[in-house]
Amino acid sequence: MTDLVPALLGAPRFLIGPARTRADHDRLRRRVFVHEQGLFTGSDLDDRDDDPRTIVLEARDPGGAFLGGVRLGPATDGPDIGWWQGGRLVVDPDVRGAQRIGPALVRAACAAAEQAGALRFDATVQVRFKRMFERLGWDAVRPVTVAGRPHHLMRWPIGRIAALAAATKNPLGGLLGGLDPGGAGFVGDDGAPVPGTDLIAACDAILPSMVERDPEWAGWCAVLVNVNDLAAMGATPVGLLNAVGARDTSAASKILAGLRAGARAYGIPVLGGHTQLGVPAALSATALGRAARPVPGGGGRPGHRVRLTADLGGQWRPGYHGRQWDSTSGRSPEELRQMQGFVAAAQPAAAKDVSMAGIAGTLGMLAEAGGCGAVLDVATVPRPAAASMGDWLTCFPGFAMLTAGPHRQAPAGPAVTADCGELTTGSGVGLRWPDGDVTEALTGPVTGMGAAA
Repeated sequence: MTDLVPALLGAPRFLIGPARTRADHDRLRRRVFVHEQGLFTGSDLDDRDDDPRTIVLEARDPGGAFLGGVRLGPATDGPDIGWWQGGRLVVDPDVRGAQRIGPALVRAACAAAEQAGALRFDATVQVRFKRMFERLGWDAVRPVTVAGRPHHLMRWPIGRIAALAAATKNPLGGLLGGLDPGGAGFVGDDGAPVPGTDLIAACDAILPSMVERDPEWAGWCAVLVNVNDLAAMGATPVGLLNAVGARDTSAASKILAGLRAGARAYGIPVLGGHTQLGVPAALSATALGRAARPVPGGGGRPGHRVRLTADLGGQWRPGYHGRQWDSTSGRSPEELRQMQGFVAAAQPAAAKDVSMAGIAGTLGMLAEAGGCGAVLDVATVPRPAAASMGDWLTCFPGFAMLTAGPHRQAPAGPAVTADCGELTTGSGVGLRWPDGDVTEALTGPVTGMGAAA
């Protein structure tokens, strides 16, 4: 049966992968860009070729003959901020056209850039190739001049942030219509003031697959996400209730071990709850806190500066690379409580803890609750060295708070704070880059729940 596969599908005409050596790509570039097209004199090599982060993808036929290549890598010196650039796309003149090697290399470069965590991917192409890039889904940005010849700046639309918002938050407005969660002034907050009291209530459920796969971590996270919700509203935690479902006592004991460890670390007593055995894995928790003056998520207004306060310590949680950053399990109770008290001490106009929607999506939620839009200055976002910008802006970061508007100076323990954007008129979230360009991350409201006021 295996022998039928080539007969049915046909042998591949070429294969694309990382370059074995850059020598073949360099030779073909010189042949085409220097000798054939006369774009450069002597050599087309530049500083991007010297950057060790630069990647070259190559196309070879089944016999190993080099057919073409393309390079890509970070567009700026210094730390990789998620702005990548493709270039030096070249195909051997003897095989141009019929096999569509060039478009295949472009598609491969787009996939490689996104896999590397890029949130902006540009290419400067000769005008005669502009239409080809548009057919491949690229956006035309503006005309530019390279080597004295007309070119066009093209941009590959990366929808990673929008896709996360669509999967996690976009349906909420329709689902929660008529419930008015949080009450007037607090619609869209993860915690809700209890009418007639100074109590704040918050509730979160943990993904069943995570409870099944990593029960102790799930128990810890059930505490973590709830105390983060309280902390974002400036509340001091006073108690936790939990509901646990597990297939047997062994699984339940692991979940509860994580809950106990988290409760001790954060200084929040477990008041009670419900446990059921012989059922699929499930875990949810409800936390109560006190705040005399709750900080709303919707208190921001156009013109307010946006700050991110985040704990950059730790590492990716094993098994959740690119999705869950774990700084909290390595912190002392004192460090955790210092971070949790930041919003209460700072008293900003608006605050929201970063959770499922990631930093960019959560900023969109904060802006939506305030009836405005937002711009994030990508290069100023505090970020761990081990996280790509794409991963960091879309992951669950352990402890991270977005705040906006006037605030007091306040300690945040080991977390760092940076001014990294502003609220604007309109809606959605834009990413602003060092060259001044703004790319769309979210084109409109995140939840559809509307402004809080």
